[in-house]
Amino acid sequence: MAQGRWKDAEILEIQVVEVMRRDLGVEHPFTLANMNNLALTYMHQGKWKDAEELGFQVMEATKKVFGSENPKTLVSMGGLASIYWSQGRWGEAEELEFQVVKTLKEVYWTEHPATLTGMGNLASTYRNQGRWKEAEDLEVQVMEARKRDLGVGHPCTLLGMGNLALTYKSQGRWKEAENLEVQVIEGMRIAYGGKHPTTLKGMGNLAMTYGYQGRWEDAEKLFMHVMEARKRTLGTEHPDTLESMGGLSFTYHGQQRWKEAEELGVQVLETRGKTLRPEHLDTLVSMGQLASTYRGQGRLREAEELGVQALEMRRKTLRAEHPSTLDCMDSLARTWKLQPRDGEAVDLMTQTAKLRTERLGSGHPYTIASTQALHEWQTFRKTEATAPESCS
Repeated sequence: MAQGRWKDAEILEIQVVEVMRRDLGVEHPFTLANMNNLALTYMHQGKWKDAEELGFQVMEATKKVFGSENPKTLVSMGGLASIYWSQGRWGEAEELEFQVVKTLKEVYWTEHPATLTGMGNLASTYRNQGRWKEAEDLEVQVMEARKRDLGVGHPCTLLGMGNLALTYKSQGRWKEAENLEVQVIEGMRIAYGGKHPTTLKGMGNLAMTYGYQGRWEDAEKLFMHVMEARKRTLGTEHPDTLESMGGLSFTYHGQQRWKEAEELGVQVLETRGKTLRPEHLDTLVSMGQLASTYRGQGRLREAEELGVQALEMRRKTLRAEHPSTLDCMDSLARTWKLQPRDGEAVDLMTQTAKLRTERLGSGHPYTIASTQALHEWQTFRKTEATAPESCS
């Protein structure tokens, strides 16, 4: 759905599927293809249960009708893997994606375009599990193969470079990510032009990398450009537009421009609340970011209420160790520390630091931030406990 109108798409796709089931039968290729489209539309709205049930049904039917090695079956397996992936169910996504890659290598060959796409998807799943080395190895392999076969400036090659940049970014290797993303944007401008959605996506990724490095002015300028371009071509409620608005809010937050950060953050959260389910990951990210902005303004009660709500929903819909859940735990712990609710803050940050060490590694910037905060808080508590009493 290029326009991001998922609800409208859902209504039409349900009608199409019902007609095809009636006229062609449940196992007809056209019926299954449209059922798969509907499952992915459910996924984009955060309707995980509906998406998973339909995606699984499509996969089993295509296996029965076409066999386990047919491209249609592999597409349906990839679709179900995407549904698992969107919920942070990395293990289940990995299992399906590994099967897809293994079959593609047997049916085609390692450097076949379909195989490379499958390898890229598997690498993304490794990345989100914190398995940086495996992700990087696959992404380098995909990128180099595409460079040889398609050329450096081919869109598929540029996509592979962008994915590798995300893996660098996930590890806090900001400079390496930036170098690749700059190349990607230059290539996309040549291939598509500066206003193409793919080019704008790359620019948004680079803007976030600038933000992670504390280069707020560079990040703000780029996010502003992307946001305005998307508003003109896609409208204010499109998911891509909201993504860039959230990115701009992030840069305002980094510069302690709380009012501007809040205004954009509220707008993004309210709009996502209208178009997505409350438990959708994009909605939860917006909630967490707004809670952090409230904390920056000293509005601790509002920050806590939103932070607790976001954390409970992430634990329910994702998993306790999901990176997004850990982000929320870190933020809520910092809010409690300011109230002050030292005991609860230290306990929650202890959990966060432990899980981030296990999932992201001890050298990741987020792990370091949580560990340092925990050390400072614990040191302060010890100092406070041993301080001599004063009498007046």
